[in-house]
Amino acid sequence: MRTRLFALALATTLTLTLSGCSGADKPKAEDKTLAPRLAKAKATLDDAETLTVALATKSLPTGVTGLLSATGEGNHSPAFKGKVKVIAGGASLGADVVAVGRTVYAKTGFSPVFLEIDPASLKAPNPATLIATSGGISDLLIKSTKLTDGGKTRDGSTVLASIKGQLPGGIVKSLVPSADQTKTFTVTYRLTNDDQLRDAEINGPFYPNSGNITYTIKVSTSDTPVTITKP
Repeated sequence: MRTRLFALALATTLTLTLSGCSGADKPKAEDKTLAPRLAKAKATLDDAETLTVALATKSLPTGVTGLLSATGEGNHSPAFKGKVKVIAGGASLGADVVAVGRTVYAKTGFSPVFLEIDPASLKAPNPATLIATSGGISDLLIKSTKLTDGGKTRDGSTVLASIKGQLPGGIVKSLVPSADQTKTFTVTYRLTNDDQLRDAEINGPFYPNSGNITYTIKVSTSDTPVTITKP
C-alpha cells in the first residue's frame, strides 16, 4: 500500500512539474488592450509644445563608431538643441548640437563656431528626427507589434506600467541609421497611469557585427514653446 501511495505521489509531482515547465515556456498571447494605450501616449507627445529627450547606451563595443548619447529639447518643426556624444576611432567626442529640419550643426571643443555636419557619417541620427511626429520617437509607439503586459515597475515613488513588444528594423533605422533593417528589435515601454510615456528600452543589432545593444530613451513634455533657429 505504501508503495502504491508513493508511486501515486511521485506521478502527481512529475505531472505538476512538467505542466509548470510547459506553461513557463509558452509565450504570452498578444494583449489587444495595449495598442490604444500606446496610441494615446503618442498623441500626448505629438500634442506637446516641447519635448525633452535623452537617448543613450551605456557603452559601445570596441571598434564601433556610433552614438553614445543625445540629450536636449526640441519642437515638432522639427528642431533640436542639446548635446551629443559619439564614439569614433576609439575616442569619445562631445558636441553642442543644433538641428533644424534636415540640417545639423555641431560645435566641438576643437571649433569655436557651429559647423554643418553629416551625422550619418558618425552612424548617429539627425537629432531633430527624434522629435518629429512622423519617423520619430512617437512613431515607435504605434508601430510596435506583438504587445504583451510587462507588469508594474517603479521609478521612485511612481508606479509605471511596462509594455513589451517588437519593432521592425526599418523603423529603428530612422533613429539610429546603422540599425539592421532586416532584423526585429525588442522594445519595452513604461507608461504612467494616464498613459504618458516615461521611457523605452530598445534592444537589437544597431551596428554591424557587434551583437545586440540596448538604447534607452527618456522623454518628458512641456506646454511651454521653445524657439530653435540656425546658429
